Amino acid sequence: MFFDLNVKGSSLENNVKLARQASEYGWEHINFSYNQNDFKNALNLSDELKDSLKDIITFNYTLEIKSTNINEIRKAVNKFRNDSLCISVIGGDLKVNRAVLENVKIDVLSRPYLKRYDSGLNHILAKEALKNNVAIELCFEDILKSYLAPRAKIISNFRDIYTLYRKFDFPLILSSRAESIFDVKTTQDFVSVFKQTGLSEDEIITAFKTSKDILEFNKNRKDLIFKGVRRVNDEA
Repeated sequence: MFFDLNVKGSSLENNVKLARQASEYGWEHINFSYNQNDFKNALNLSDELKDSLKDIITFNYTLEIKSTNINEIRKAVNKFRNDSLCISVIGGDLKVNRAVLENVKIDVLSRPYLKRYDSGLNHILAKEALKNNVAIELCFEDILKSYLAPRAKIISNFRDIYTLYRKFDFPLILSSRAESIFDVKTTQDFVSVFKQTGLSEDEIITAFKTSKDILEFNKNRKDLIFKGVRRVNDEA
């Protein structure tokens, strides 16, 4: 059950290359992530991409919002909520981290530690993540493309997040954020690296299951009246 919800989407040709490489390396599903300006155009390529990847790997799309303007984030979420099976917001700014974790319409707070000296999370925010079912995303790219002291700091921030995760049990997901075929790693390598940062194999498996659960939940989001109650077809 190897699901990656954050592979950087670009052209049709590059997406096909990334997806084929991911499949060869053991991944079962990937989501191509696009910002709010490119997301609609990406959806228009969906049929062509399906034809190219038929029987190779399943895929979908993640709307990845990058902004420090809370109102802009909220507007983008409301605009695209029904069109996306996964909405993610890039964190790092504390006010963004908090606003995202308080918003039940958002699926993922990505990289709350970005460009910070701390993890970007605390006990209060961890409780909000659990309460509103917003997943915290840690990206393999941040380890892969950093060195020496910056890499050590990122791993330290990961471990601080693991401590909060074990205490509060909020959703946690792991992704690659791969942009080229050279960023795509085998599932074995991916798991091994995150083990070295301090996660157990069971916790890594749970993180992949959480990624899958996000997509399954959002397939029925339009029928949800409130948490735990879903509208069903009377003919069923």
